[in-house]
Amino acid sequence: MTEQTHKLEADTVEAVVRQQLAKALGGRRGMAEAAVPTILFTATWLSLRELNTALAVSVGAALVLLAVRLVQRSTVQFVVNALFGIGIGWYFVHRSAAAGGSEQDQALAYFLPGILYNGGYAVVLAFTCLIGWPLVGFMVGSITGDPTAWHSDRQVVKLCSRLTWLLVAPCLIRVAVQAPIWLAGSSGSMDPDAAVAALGVLKIVLGWPLQLAALGSMVWLLSRNKTPVASADPATA
Repeated sequence: MTEQTHKLEADTVEAVVRQQLAKALGGRRGMAEAAVPTILFTATWLSLRELNTALAVSVGAALVLLAVRLVQRSTVQFVVNALFGIGIGWYFVHRSAAAGGSEQDQALAYFLPGILYNGGYAVVLAFTCLIGWPLVGFMVGSITGDPTAWHSDRQVVKLCSRLTWLLVAPCLIRVAVQAPIWLAGSSGSMDPDAAVAALGVLKIVLGWPLQLAALGSMVWLLSRNKTPVASADPATA
C-alpha cells in the first residue's frame, strides 16, 4: 500500500525529481552538517595556526553531529559524508606532510579533494548528458522500477538533460573560482594563509547557497511542465 501511494504521489517526472533531490540534499540540516566541519577547520587554523588541532576540531564536531543523529535515530548519511570528506582531506594533508610541505601547504592540501571532486563530478554529469543518458533520468527509473524505461521517452530525456546540466553548473563554478586561488597559494604568488582563508569562505559560500540556487532553478523548470511517469509494467501502458 505504501509503495502504491508513493507512486501515486509521484505520477509526474517533475514530482519524482523533486522528491529525489530533497532526499539527496538532506534539507537544511543535512547541508548545515556538511558545512560545520569546514567552518570550524578554517576558523581554528586561522586563529591558532595548528593544523592538527584544526583537523581534530572538525572531526570532533562531525562526531558530535553523528552522536546527535544516532540518539534521535535519524539518518546519519549526511554526517557520514562529512566525515568521509574530512578523512579524504586528512589523507591529502598527510601526503603533503610526507612530501615535506609546510603547514601552509598542508592546510591548502585539505581543500584540494573538494576541488577535484567537483571537477570530476561535473565531468561525469556532463558526460551522461552528452551521451544521451542524463543522470537525473535514473532518479525517474528508481521510482518506476525500471532504471532505463524513461529513456524511450524523448521528452523525459530532454527534461532530465536540462536538470542534469543545472547540477553541473555549481560544480563548474566552484572549480573555476577555487582552483586559481589554490594554485596561487600553492605556487607562492598569493599568501598561503590568505588562500586558506579564501578557500574556507568560498567552500561555504559556494556550497549549499549555490546548491540552493541550482535547486531553485530546477524547481522553476519543473514547475513549467507535467511530464507523466511511464509505467514499468507493460500491461498498464
